[in-house]
Amino acid sequence: MSVGLTVVSGTGHTWRLTEQIGSGSEGFVYGVDDTRPLVAKLVPGPPDPEAFRRRVARLVRRRREPGTVGLLAGTPVRLAWPLVPVHTAAGRAADRVDGYVMTDMRHAYQPFSHLLTAATRRVLLPRATWATGLRAALALSRLLAEVHAEEYVVGDLKPDNLWVDETGRVGLADIDSWQFRDGRELFRGRMRTPGYTAPERIGVPAGTPPDTASDDFALAVLVHQLLMSGLHPFAGYPADGADYVSYDDNVRHGRCRLVDRASVVLPRSVPPADLLPRRLAELFRTAFADPLRRPSAADWAEALAAEQAPGRLRVCTVTARHVHTVERPWCPWCDQAERGVDSYPGHAREKA
Repeated sequence: MSVGLTVVSGTGHTWRLTEQIGSGSEGFVYGVDDTRPLVAKLVPGPPDPEAFRRRVARLVRRRREPGTVGLLAGTPVRLAWPLVPVHTAAGRAADRVDGYVMTDMRHAYQPFSHLLTAATRRVLLPRATWATGLRAALALSRLLAEVHAEEYVVGDLKPDNLWVDETGRVGLADIDSWQFRDGRELFRGRMRTPGYTAPERIGVPAGTPPDTASDDFALAVLVHQLLMSGLHPFAGYPADGADYVSYDDNVRHGRCRLVDRASVVLPRSVPPADLLPRRLAELFRTAFADPLRRPSAADWAEALAAEQAPGRLRVCTVTARHVHTVERPWCPWCDQAERGVDSYPGHAREKA
């Protein structure tokens, strides 16, 4: 879809779209020519156009309800909530494309993926340490717990839908794919992403509604990535000699270093598994091995907050960029650096 389009709201207000700034499996996101930080998402050819328009209209209306008002409170805004439905103004009615205007998260955040690799952290988040990942994990867990408390299900929680800033604050986009009930109508979650799909949902028919437990699985994956410098918990080649197929194949077969160290083969350069505090390691094992006891977002928030209490973090005596739990008597990042990769490189003996 080309830029230079104009979109119009139901009240006749128009916006001119500028550059395309993103795309996904369902739609395209464009800059908006406006003095406020706004973008527009357009969804060409949804399976049921009328149902999509109704979904967006309900989300816009719910923005004024007390529970959603609480989710949207604070600065910067944490959710790219639909502000107003729009549709393309030019062309035939049959060519109409629907969407909505929302807050431009780039105004306050960077893409979440920037926090997950050493190369992007070094350039785009130069002050980030393991403590930043810990704060981001806590912020994400708290936000998801609040979303669940208001009876929303994200359904497709993944890095592409998330935003982060240099302090570890987190924002969430693609609200139009959430699952929620409005009156008697259930607006089902429509999407799922390999690597962030709970094992009980892998292979189930499309359209099967997700639940909060599936969100909690994706949350555990994301928290692991935040604390393990981007490493997916189900990464690795099968140790039994089988071919590597995908993250989802490893999920289905329980191939996870934290659950069974002998189940996968990983490069020696990845962060050591024992860098995790014992309480968090146990939560990961439960999340990935026992769907019936999977920790909730609130469970994660409680545990992650405890790990940020005074005295729980230690700064390496060699490199001030190396922050780790006080439970580990020596620096895990120095251990990793000796194996050829430093997730948080810094100058030796710099002051903390």
